[in-house]
Amino acid sequence: MRCQAAIADGKGHFVIDTIEIQPPQGDEVLIDIKAAGICHTDWDSQSWGKALVMGHEGAGVVAACGPAVSTLRPGDPVMLNWAIPCYKCFQCLEGNQHLCERNSAVTAGNKISGGHATFSSTTYQGQSIERAFSLGTMAEYALVREAACVKIQVPIPFPSAAIVGCGVMTGYGSVINAAKVKPGTSVVVLGTGGVGLNVIQGARIAGAGKIIAIDVNPERLEMAKTYGATHLLLADKADTGLLQTAQTVKTMTEGRGADYAFECTAIPELGAAPLAMVRNAGMAIQVSGIEQEINIDMNLFEWDKLYLNPLYGKCNPQVDFPILQNLYARGVLLLDEMVTRTYPLADLGQAFADMHAGKNAKGVIVFD
Repeated sequence: MRCQAAIADGKGHFVIDTIEIQPPQGDEVLIDIKAAGICHTDWDSQSWGKALVMGHEGAGVVAACGPAVSTLRPGDPVMLNWAIPCYKCFQCLEGNQHLCERNSAVTAGNKISGGHATFSSTTYQGQSIERAFSLGTMAEYALVREAACVKIQVPIPFPSAAIVGCGVMTGYGSVINAAKVKPGTSVVVLGTGGVGLNVIQGARIAGAGKIIAIDVNPERLEMAKTYGATHLLLADKADTGLLQTAQTVKTMTEGRGADYAFECTAIPELGAAPLAMVRNAGMAIQVSGIEQEINIDMNLFEWDKLYLNPLYGKCNPQVDFPILQNLYARGVLLLDEMVTRTYPLADLGQAFADMHAGKNAKGVIVFD
């Protein structure tokens, strides 16, 4: 099968061109992609030093199944996840399916590579090509493993379903699965991009009493109210480490600091900022995936503070995705509202430009 796809060259650029996909074998599933979410990781993937089919958020319809597939059949609508478990390794058996030692694209030395999967079934210009995070959703079709698919059980537009696979799960899961935010507590969210907005609505769903959103972009900050922010703080870019903003947070939280603070900016200089926002014995959560070396004033850890760096909201796809679907069906989880704009694949460059300009809560590629 030949289809159109966004292909990163590994040197900071991409093209829209034709790839070839072989019929599914073993536990592989061929997905007719209907929508693919757009995030900063997709932009970064252009510079990972290798050619690959872009995209790691997606939803679509099962087009064909390999002979070992047992839970899906052609015609099933599915949402995709990139934390693909093997169900057999140490971490999977420990319940940490998002940390799978065999398939994870970002753990156990597999970072960026797409894990241990083989890619000979997808070719570009006659050569095998990897699919980002073993998915490659920015293509008309994607060949993925059965374990990457979660059946859609509720009425939901494909663009809304597509964004669950990373940004929604990461934000919501960091609140519910990792931090285990308690009802009535105070929460600070640094950064109101796609992930930050989902942290905010995760905190709302958890029953947090005070949700303080912080950003330097007033338009994005205004979006936060829709998802559950009770207070908005417009930060100053000159506020190093947001230490002045942290003082404002303390005045808003009885002088002691928030119970929880979530960093969602991906800015290395703000990696320690949530520690400045929380009270003694509070919890700081680094959600955005900062990996650069940073300096931390150990005074910020005083006293008894916890700092977590969870991956993918500690996602268990077959458990968490149905929960998110049900929350959406009940009108509790806002997804349709988050899809600010949709684009054809040919307009991916404009979609990236709008993302960098902060125009969208979430942009989504749609396929006819």
